[in-house]
Amino acid sequence: MDRVLIVCGAGASSTFLAVRLRRIIRDRDLDLVVDAGTLADLDDRLAATRILLVGPHLADRYAGLAERAVRAGAVAELLPENVFGRDGAEIAAGRIEELAGLRAPADLNAETPTNRGDLHG
Repeated sequence: MDRVLIVCGAGASSTFLAVRLRRIIRDRDLDLVVDAGTLADLDDRLAATRILLVGPHLADRYAGLAERAVRAGAVAELLPENVFGRDGAEIAAGRIEELAGLRAPADLNAETPTNRGDLHG
């Protein structure tokens, strides 16, 4: 089972998104676990993470966070600005499916930055 970690500064935004994503993942019958986290607990949780989703308000820190994820064997992606909006959880779920290899990428020229490490499973 793959683990997805959504990280934001204090954990509130990522928690709300994680709750919405869990419903979508359950409805799609995907073998994924979605957790929310903070910058403070990131290093403790990366070893068990396959996909790190970074909140858009952390864009200025994304490069460093992605580097840490890759070192831990995870793939990282910066979430789009609209991820906390009405359709944001659906958008994030689609990206998770693509990053986990559960479906083909919708757009190979996507504007959202992604750093891929060696995915572990």
